[in-house]
Amino acid sequence: CTTMAIQKIHIEDFISASKNQLILDVRSPSEFNHAHIPAAISFPLFTDEERKIVGTAYKQKSRQAAIKLGLDYFGVKMKLMVEQVEKLIAEHQKDKENKSSTIYVHCWRGGMRSGAVAWLLDLYGFKVCQLVGGYKAYRNYVLQQFEKPISIKIIGGKTGTGKTFILHQLKNQQQNIIDLEGLAHHKGSSFGALNQPTQPTQEQFENYIAYYIQEADNAKPIFIEDESQRIGNVNIPSALWQQMRKAEVLYVDLPFEERLQHILEGYGNCEIEQLKDATSRIAKRLGGLEYKIIMQFLEEKNIEKAFYHLLQYYDREYEKAEQRREQHLFKRINFIELDALKIASKIISIL
Repeated sequence: CTTMAIQKIHIEDFISASKNQLILDVRSPSEFNHAHIPAAISFPLFTDEERKIVGTAYKQKSRQAAIKLGLDYFGVKMKLMVEQVEKLIAEHQKDKENKSSTIYVHCWRGGMRSGAVAWLLDLYGFKVCQLVGGYKAYRNYVLQQFEKPISIKIIGGKTGTGKTFILHQLKNQQQNIIDLEGLAHHKGSSFGALNQPTQPTQEQFENYIAYYIQEADNAKPIFIEDESQRIGNVNIPSALWQQMRKAEVLYVDLPFEERLQHILEGYGNCEIEQLKDATSRIAKRLGGLEYKIIMQFLEEKNIEKAFYHLLQYYDREYEKAEQRREQHLFKRINFIELDALKIASKIISIL
């Protein structure tokens, strides 16, 4: 991408060359909002309504009729689009160490929409690369990442161990991590959606995971928190999940009271009705008597007692799940208090 002509590049080259560069997704806003390349910026050629009209003309009339309609929409936007790109480049160069002004453009299949925007930007004088196969090629690339062998280490431990905090301390010490709960916007349990943003789509969740796999230092393992395959409304891709189940588990063992205090720090400020709703979702698994006891404590706003019983339930569930795993995969690390920095350092020293 060094000449003043549109360069068409395939997905593997696109992934490596576009790192820290400006990526423009020219699909419609709804397409982008459903799922997109994590580093891309929404730069729609058509609004959702315009795309619908052009698409209908393409199907019911002809390609030429669709192009003419598209030009009606595109023509009046040309100047504004060029000015928007100039601003985006200025902002991008201000925030990034790499001052290259190459622009990477894609649409759904690398066809007319990205071709039109690439033509305009090239005509104005920008260096432009167009993704062959578009976002569809990127999705195929994403799914392939989960099939490849990945060096994984699992951070395990019962509820309240602070596994997410440990993960981020590992990241601070230049280790590879994938924070699945952070990407899913969900903590994994019945209470996992509390104080969290809206979950991404399944497709976007997969895109995020693939992005962090691709960004990882191949000389080091990737640390991932021990999870069920389902996290709220999204699922860990099956191929990745199978690799996680076969990976070594660095099991952090903390006293019950220490874990309880950590849970209270996370959920103690939630509305009582939210806590009651979350508890209701596991009422059958808790059993009638235990459910009534917990709900009574919540009615009395005795959150500590409620979570004392809830944590006992989650401990039993974790122990059942642990028994179904191959025990030789577990390496236990005992701590008397939750100090994420010390635990992360211990894990690194063990490895």
